[in-house]
Amino acid sequence: MTLLQETLKRIVPTEKQWEIKAQNHLDDLTKPLGSLGVLEDIARKVISIYEGNSPSLQKKVVFTFAADHGITAEGVSAYPKAVTAQMVLNFLRGGAAINVLARHVGSDVVVVDAGVDYEFQGIEGLVHRKVVRGTRNFLEVPAMSEQEAILSIELGIELGDAYCKRGYRLFGTGDMGIGNTTPSSAITAAITGSPVSTVTGRGTGIDDLALLNKVKVIERALSLHRPDPTNAIDVLSKVGGAEIGAIAGLILAVAANRQVVLIDGFISTAGAIIAYTLKPEVKDYMFASHMSVEGGHAIALSHLGLRPILDLNMRLGEGTGAALAMPIVEAALKIYCEMATFSGAGVSKRL
Repeated sequence: MTLLQETLKRIVPTEKQWEIKAQNHLDDLTKPLGSLGVLEDIARKVISIYEGNSPSLQKKVVFTFAADHGITAEGVSAYPKAVTAQMVLNFLRGGAAINVLARHVGSDVVVVDAGVDYEFQGIEGLVHRKVVRGTRNFLEVPAMSEQEAILSIELGIELGDAYCKRGYRLFGTGDMGIGNTTPSSAITAAITGSPVSTVTGRGTGIDDLALLNKVKVIERALSLHRPDPTNAIDVLSKVGGAEIGAIAGLILAVAANRQVVLIDGFISTAGAIIAYTLKPEVKDYMFASHMSVEGGHAIALSHLGLRPILDLNMRLGEGTGAALAMPIVEAALKIYCEMATFSGAGVSKRL
């Protein structure tokens, strides 16, 4: 049995009894029923994940997976491919947005080379796990072989398992890869059945002409490869990316270990769709950190049945939205654990 198969077998849905018990406790807190809105929803889900227990979520980490994409040869991005490697070095120096926000919320950042078309030569601080040296141009050939797609997922699983064993409880997904909104749009269109034009956005800020080209490139690629929407490996290998596969694997590992994972923006959610297609039960362990301005993100989240915690008009990636949402998840759990109850505080309930 492969690591992927073993991991899928370990993922089970959370049990309804814990959700009911959590709701009963929330309803006994000294406040009007439901008055803390989404915070109560978050707390209920976290308590269900931990089967009635209330662990500390202080040990947290954002994984930023980096990879390049052959599809950039088709003019789908406003930036050159070289920026991927340059930004990886920026992450390692601590100068990117994800570094700033992670420091602010007390999260570690792990930067992973999943498929960058650059030789980092053992540079310190980088997790060297290159599956491919950039994907192939999927307008001409499949982006990856099926084996490469599986290896990218298993990369994420291995890292997720390792960090769960180290005691991490709150995980965030992040990405870096010039051109990666194109495979994310292709994955979203292929699996949800939505028109390419509705799930494809401007990414790093392309103009109208480039956007039209991007839509046509994805439409032609999907027509060429005809990925099976029920087969996540088929979709990932034909029109995906190594960092998207690694994100899917991380999500699977976190769910298998019954921990909490915050999904970042559009690229991370494409990874979540891959994970969900492989094992729908992962939804019980996932939170959508925010709503990206990429049009396909709302469609992807709807497919997963997830409601974003934040809506800040962001579209950066890196794990920035996941980092920002971490304190909100922690706050929801503190409300659950530390707020007084009507029965314990001697406060009268509503008439």
